[in-house]
Order: sequence, then structure tokens, then C-alpha cells
Amino acid sequence: MARNINSISQTQRLGTIRQQLASNGEVLVSKLASEFGVSEMTVRRDIEMLELQGEVIRTHGGAALARRLTFEFTFKANQQKNLEQKRAIAAKAIKHISDGQVVLLDTGTTTLEIARAMVSKRKVTVITTSLAIVSELQFVDDIETVLLGGFLRKGSPDIHGPLTEQNLAQFGCDIAFVGADAFDETATTYTDDLRVLNLDRQMAKIAGRVVVVADSSKFGRQGMCKVFTPKEYQLLITDSQLGSKAVKIIKKTGIKLELA
Repeated sequence: MARNINSISQTQRLGTIRQQLASNGEVLVSKLASEFGVSEMTVRRDIEMLELQGEVIRTHGGAALARRLTFEFTFKANQQKNLEQKRAIAAKAIKHISDGQVVLLDTGTTTLEIARAMVSKRKVTVITTSLAIVSELQFVDDIETVLLGGFLRKGSPDIHGPLTEQNLAQFGCDIAFVGADAFDETATTYTDDLRVLNLDRQMAKIAGRVVVVADSSKFGRQGMCKVFTPKEYQLLITDSQLGSKAVKIIKKTGIKLELA
């Protein structure tokens, strides 16, 4: 039942809007107007005030928490970046997966494409730290998914930390697909996030085979932390836009290279 227009102040309305945003991440103007017993224009003015304070971002018909929406836009933008190359890498990567294997998927948008391409596999178990990958695989009947516990990494939909590393150490897998923020002319891989450095190295320890997957835009530069040298993984899969000169340079390191 709608409340009387005089029974709730703007301060009370703003408090309720904040509570609903905290619980649901977003609100609708029409529903708030009905709940408060005020016009939709009044609710829009309330939302404008929260927007000026940096608390929300207006959406079509409502508003969302600024942090949540910004994160969603950022993650979706990362997914779309070099998407064609990532899908080609994924198609090449799943050829290394056999039915019945245990597969470890690192977090990242390239490994997310591998998860999407795995639907044709049978009786495969996937171990991952990625909430996005779990969401992708949760309704795939022939794939068993194990999500490692730990701390949620801010700004990214994945799990990390000492608990995650301890959990990972209890497992073994046939093959691990690990992403990279960068890889240089020596085929050494890098991450820009110190929080996942030990986790990536732990993945390599439990895997029968380690495959690095990274699109060619990551080539020719270094990141903050060195992860793997060519002696610490078995295969690098990237896309065909890498260029013949770069291919020759990388092959001199002795690492096996596949172009998608």
C-alpha cells in the first residue's frame, strides 16, 4: 500500500533507497514512487541528489550503485576487447582437453571463453577461482565445477588469498590454462596484480601440463610481477596477429607456440 505523501521525508526516502541499493544493487523509480506514495518526479530528484554525491548511477527507469555498475561495465568491456582473438584461442585450447579430464581454469576473459567453448566436452571436472566461469558452467550437465574458497578480489569476479592457495594445494589436474597480463620476447609471462602471483604459481605446481593463453596485444611488454619463464610451462597459445617476427623470436626460447 502506498504511504501518505506527508508521512515520509526526503531524508527517510534517501535512507530507504540506500538500503534497497545495498540489498539489491539497483532500484526502480516506479516501484519507489508507489512505495513512498510520491510522484516519480520526486523520486527522480532523490536519485539526482544521490548521483551528485557519487553514490549511484542513473539507469533506464532507475538507478544502480555506482561501484557495482562501474565494475560491470569494466568487466564487460574487458570481455569485448579482442573478443574474436580470444574465441579463436579458446577453440584451439579445447583441442588439448580430453573427455574425463580435470581442468584448471585461471581467472580472466580468455579463460572465460575457454569455459564457454567446453560445452562439447564430456565428464570433465573444472577447478577455478573465477565466479564468471562458475556462472557460465553451472547448468552444463556433463561438467562438474569446483569453485575454490577464499577472499573475493575487489574489482574482479574471482577468489584469491592464502585460503585459496591452501585449497588448491589439495587438488591435482591434468591441464591448467593460465592467463597473462603480458608476455615478452623471452616468452616470460607477467601479472600486474601481486595478489594472484602465488596463486598462478600454485596452479602450475598441481598441473600435469600448463598452457598459457593470451592474445597478441599482450606481447612485447612486461608487467609488475614475473610469473613464468618458458621452463615453467609447456605451451603458449596466442592469436595469429602476433606477427612472423615475434613468432621467430619466441620460438628461439624453446617454448612450444600455437597460433589461433
